[in-house]
Amino acid sequence: CIDPPSVPKEDNPLRIGILGAAAIAPPAVILPARSHPGVVIQAVAARDEKRARLFAAKHGIPLVFSTYQQMLDSPDIDAIYNPLPNGLHFEWTMKALKAGKHVLLEKPSSSTSEETRQMFALASERKLVLLEAFHYRFHPANQKFREMATDGTLGKLLSIEVRMALLDGFFNKNDIRFNYDLGGGATTDMGCYTISYARWLAGSEPTVEFARPDIFTGRPQIDRAMTADLVFHPPSQSTPVHAKIQCDLAQPWRWGILPRLPDMTVTATCEKGKIILDGFPLPTLLHSLTIVETNQPKRSETCHRFQGEGAIGEEWWTTYRYQLEAFVDKVRGREPQLWISGEDSVAQMKVLEAVYAKSGLEPRPASTYKP
Repeated sequence: CIDPPSVPKEDNPLRIGILGAAAIAPPAVILPARSHPGVVIQAVAARDEKRARLFAAKHGIPLVFSTYQQMLDSPDIDAIYNPLPNGLHFEWTMKALKAGKHVLLEKPSSSTSEETRQMFALASERKLVLLEAFHYRFHPANQKFREMATDGTLGKLLSIEVRMALLDGFFNKNDIRFNYDLGGGATTDMGCYTISYARWLAGSEPTVEFARPDIFTGRPQIDRAMTADLVFHPPSQSTPVHAKIQCDLAQPWRWGILPRLPDMTVTATCEKGKIILDGFPLPTLLHSLTIVETNQPKRSETCHRFQGEGAIGEEWWTTYRYQLEAFVDKVRGREPQLWISGEDSVAQMKVLEAVYAKSGLEPRPASTYKP
């Protein structure tokens, strides 16, 4: 998955342009595109043209644009990957859609649910594909975990816990994740995964009962960490599902001297046992599915491929490669293996807003861009 094979390209492949020379772009689209016959990374645009040219040279990208708008206006681009800071998602996704481009949009989709609603409304109006890039959902390990937690084999789903935490020092203190004006904060970063996963498992929308932030030192509106309790009422069962989400961008060292390991875990507790998936964001690199069933020995397994006739994927495919497969299928009018709807993305942002409201922090600032 670190060095995927390059494959011959089809005639008229989907030509993707990248907004910004972002660090996430290589794993998210550049490397996955190598092994997809229907995709080429055609261009990159950055406000720092020198940086864009260095980025293009490193990754074999043929075209460089010195402004974002130039790339959007280019007839040589079919689709846009938007990994810009959160606070710029709305403006440049709207502009890309107005320019007739499909958009693969990094999460969170925007800074407000109203912005997200407007983006998907425009995409629908223009008959363009817009996908919020919750890549974890496309991987077989996460889909298997969800099926095991919700198919009734272990009885009703009772509770969910999703944790994401990285050690203090993993991100620079000046990282955009800690910039309020750009929509930063733990909840909009790793927290959006935890909210998304809990919603996906429960299959319904929650009430936010409790939320407590840990504030980034010196930045009173930035949550370095967030803990929240959600309550779901799934239509498939009469009893509620309780969920705890925890995220931390800079987890303190133990006693100030011992580092903590990264925590990327989701746990589903059911009537007859529980299932734990460790490593859910990047299961191709490392993951384990642990099943603890009442009166049964504990067992662990992994899942790197879908099974059955016509199943897509290879063991080395990353979450991003599966996601790219779905995105291209949708653009080409084929039925993807899984999809994330605009309604899902709007509902996701409403929960994110509710967590901030319950925590006492201000909502992330809306874009000043007026469509």
